[in-house]
Amino acid sequence: MMRGRTELEDAYRKLQDVQGQLMQSEKMASIGQLAAGVAHEINNPIGYVHSNLGSLQKYLDDLFAVVTAYEQVESLLGQHPEALATLRLVKQKADLEFLKEDVAALMNESREGITRVKKIVQDLKDFSHVGSDEEWVFADLHQGMESTLSIVWNELKYKAEISKDYGDIPNIECLPAQLNQVFMNLLVNAAHAIEERGVITIRSGTLDGGVWVEVADTGKGIAAENLNRIFDPFFTTKPIGKGTGLGLSVSYSIVQKHHGSINVASEAGRGTTFRVWLPIRQPDGKDGNGTPLPHADTV
Repeated sequence: MMRGRTELEDAYRKLQDVQGQLMQSEKMASIGQLAAGVAHEINNPIGYVHSNLGSLQKYLDDLFAVVTAYEQVESLLGQHPEALATLRLVKQKADLEFLKEDVAALMNESREGITRVKKIVQDLKDFSHVGSDEEWVFADLHQGMESTLSIVWNELKYKAEISKDYGDIPNIECLPAQLNQVFMNLLVNAAHAIEERGVITIRSGTLDGGVWVEVADTGKGIAAENLNRIFDPFFTTKPIGKGTGLGLSVSYSIVQKHHGSINVASEAGRGTTFRVWLPIRQPDGKDGNGTPLPHADTV
């Protein structure tokens, strides 16, 4: 009787976790649509500002060229001491030399700032790929990884240095938004595995008619007895309330849907490497019901 009650309670907790995950998925989908919409709306005014800053820089260059030309004939005003004194007083009040330096610096900072905002907006659009969950397209995995890095940067910057060793890989047929979710899960897990400060290394290459992407960290590693369970739904080594145990399970399902494989190599105390292999082209049907994926490889 007690055993049956315990099993029911366990099943109920799992149902609650699934419900929470479904609600979170719907919430993230809505956020993705909102982000794409906001990014589209922001894009136009950013374009105006960026263009206007370019024009303003040219006008300032022309204006300072005129000022320089006036300065070169300033000595000819010696016969008009009052006019010369007035001119020098105006220059002194305006602190012309400082203005020349500071305006240039302000323009550079403004253009750098607006360029960064443009990149963030583009990364939001690339990451969300609203509507692309149902559309198979040929996409650049490096671009997907870069947009994902930008989105999760706040999770990574305090924990790790990012090292990249990208190979020469072709675009592949995929669902870009779903693969970005896989990259996000792997990157966030890598950051959480690092207790103080470490390195997350991202590599890519080609193998067996497909491409692979690795995310390696110098974190605490995964215990050998847990390696074959990490892709199981609800399995987590994180404290209660810190993880649902569904991130890697969802990633596994997405990779399986792409007829690929995801493997892990880990050593306690030294770090973990996840490798995702994906075919360049999907077989007809794209139903993801191919051979079951291997669970894990141990070091």
